[in-house]
Amino acid sequence: MITNTLITSTSVLVPNTAYTSSGTNAITTIALCNIGAPDITDESVNTVNVSVYLCPQSAGFTGTNQLLVANLTVPAGETVFFSDEKFVLDNGDTIRIGTSTNNLIVATISTLTV
Repeated sequence: MITNTLITSTSVLVPNTAYTSSGTNAITTIALCNIGAPDITDESVNTVNVSVYLCPQSAGFTGTNQLLVANLTVPAGETVFFSDEKFVLDNGDTIRIGTSTNNLIVATISTLTV
């Protein structure tokens, strides 16, 4: 199953919920695509910093102790993949993503029911 979410958060400290597990699911891949247009004269244009959190349902969102990725820089027009490690989420667990700029990161999350 694939879930696509446009991240609208403007804060890495107040992340959007990009995925909520319904049942027990393995996360096979997370892809973060910066849909901003590149500027060949200024690489900083539309560059976004991204933080990813894995949050157990029992705890809700508590912040930095749930960080998977902290302030990763994703240049305009680039996609970053996380697929080497697998995570198993229980019912109600969430993946949350915060960004430094809203509406430029699309998170695609691939899951497998276990």
